[in-house]
Amino acid sequence: LHSLALSPTDTCVTMHAFARASLRNATPFAAAVASGFAVHHGSEASAPRMEAKKHTKYEHPLVERYATKEMSYLWSPEKKFSTWRALWIALAQAEHEMGLPVTKEQVDAMKANQFNIDYAVAAKYESKFRHDVMGHVHAFGEVAPIAMPVIHLGATSCYVGDNTDLIQMRESLVLIRRKLVQLLSIMRAFALEHKDLPTLGYTHYQPAQLTTVGKRCTLWMQDLLLDLEEVDRQIETMPMRGVKGTTGTQASFLDLFDGDHDKVKALDKRIVELMGFKKSIPVSGQTYTRKLDTTALNCLAGVGSSAYKMAGDVRLLANLKEVEEPFAKNQIGSSAMAYKRNPMRSERVCSLSRYLLTLPQAAANTHANQWFERTLDDSAIRRITLPEAFLATDVILTLLMNIADGMHVWPKVVHSHVMAELPFMATENILMACVKAGGDRQELHEKIRVHSMAAGARVKGEGVPNDLIDRIRADPAFSTVHGSLETIMDPSNFVGRAPQQVEDFMRDEIDPILIKYDSLLSEKSLDNVNV
Repeated sequence: LHSLALSPTDTCVTMHAFARASLRNATPFAAAVASGFAVHHGSEASAPRMEAKKHTKYEHPLVERYATKEMSYLWSPEKKFSTWRALWIALAQAEHEMGLPVTKEQVDAMKANQFNIDYAVAAKYESKFRHDVMGHVHAFGEVAPIAMPVIHLGATSCYVGDNTDLIQMRESLVLIRRKLVQLLSIMRAFALEHKDLPTLGYTHYQPAQLTTVGKRCTLWMQDLLLDLEEVDRQIETMPMRGVKGTTGTQASFLDLFDGDHDKVKALDKRIVELMGFKKSIPVSGQTYTRKLDTTALNCLAGVGSSAYKMAGDVRLLANLKEVEEPFAKNQIGSSAMAYKRNPMRSERVCSLSRYLLTLPQAAANTHANQWFERTLDDSAIRRITLPEAFLATDVILTLLMNIADGMHVWPKVVHSHVMAELPFMATENILMACVKAGGDRQELHEKIRVHSMAAGARVKGEGVPNDLIDRIRADPAFSTVHGSLETIMDPSNFVGRAPQQVEDFMRDEIDPILIKYDSLLSEKSLDNVNV
């Protein structure tokens, strides 16, 4: 077009025409590009089209739609690369303290610029060197030029890469611990409130002996308590990689210290202290053993399985109309069926948990496929699986807190379901009461059997309520208990020690945890469930 010597206006008009023509026959991507050109140059420009231009590349829903600000930050580039710099600072400080040619001025310059990261400069160097760590070494050196000669002294890429992964995992586990503790506190209140409310127990998803709504909640809590114990163990025992060198032999550091093994060990210990860890992994290849990733993700998958169990039960209870998750005033359950109240948050918990449960397999496969001291085929997959596992777990716990905090029980519906099945369950109590009053156990057993079969046939065949108690009340053979049937049929007589078990569980298991982590209960999250 420029070769035609058209005026700027004519050129623009011609380009707009080309863009519109392209939109008619282009691939989706080409159409988006052409549309973007038209918007950029003012043709048919509008605010909606300008906004649409921002949405022409894939956005990860785990981050864009669900993840919390706190966990997103822990796996952000800012956190990653500022931690790289913190590790370089710790290395330089420890080397300075131990007499290597690193000055205090160099360490101070690095400290002053830990968060002064020019990502464009780092990207320029990475493009030049085809190496992300060296790109950031040079970017750090530009803002702290006095320290440039000693940044990364003796280290290999895994010094910053692997140690940062472990730091991010441990800090993420600390956030997960906080949310587990807060969730257990919320569920504690729910369980105690409903500890005496009888409800049908289910085995094989068929009505079974009664329990209570609060006791059922303790089953969910017990799973989460076991998860919390494992999260605690991970936090307490997770090591740093420390300084290990290119193949784990610490040869470069031994050379720096002129063969002094004690100083190499002291350097490793000092860096671990500076970074807030208790220990480094005793031995490694180039990387820390990827077994640590596997155990960490197995821990998170445990949270996922507990969450799936709880949310799955809530979904089933919602179908029975006994318990419902929170439902916002303007929330729409279905675009077609306006009356619906779908348990969408519980469904999202199950959906994300299902994905989370697959990630330990990827970690185990990565660990299994590491050859000798290291292969790089662990890199790409870990960039995906590690952040996603922690992001998903955080979202799941945030959702569970929201669900538990607003979970609504419908006692009358619960009672009606109990009373539909209780007559059958009460027959043994009725039989024992009659025998105590002088009745013949075998004769009465047969009469109850006949009445039960007849009542059951009407319930299933005619869809009418269970009339077994009415039949017993009308049979003279049971006259000795006619006056006490209401007492015998009190559902609270059939829940065993469920209320006491709730109280015992809270006193012996939950309350000590809440006391231990009392400071976590008042910590506020930066955001909450918004979809």
